[in-house]
Amino acid sequence: MKEKKNSGFLRLGDVLGRIPVSKTVWYEGIRSGDYPAPVKLSARTSAWRVSDIDALCKRLGGEA
Repeated sequence: MKEKKNSGFLRLGDVLGRIPVSKTVWYEGIRSGDYPAPVKLSARTSAWRVSDIDALCKRLGGEA
């Protein structure tokens, strides 16, 4: 079975590589609802769905 290109998860560093903002701005955007919330993968690990980040990039007018 072939995996979809936009499936999986990104950690914060990878997200900030695609959306060039500071950690503070990123978390403020999550609180305000402008950016997608993370998914808890374990008690100490959060990540973002690739599909959510791709959709955000398209909404912001950048490339995914």
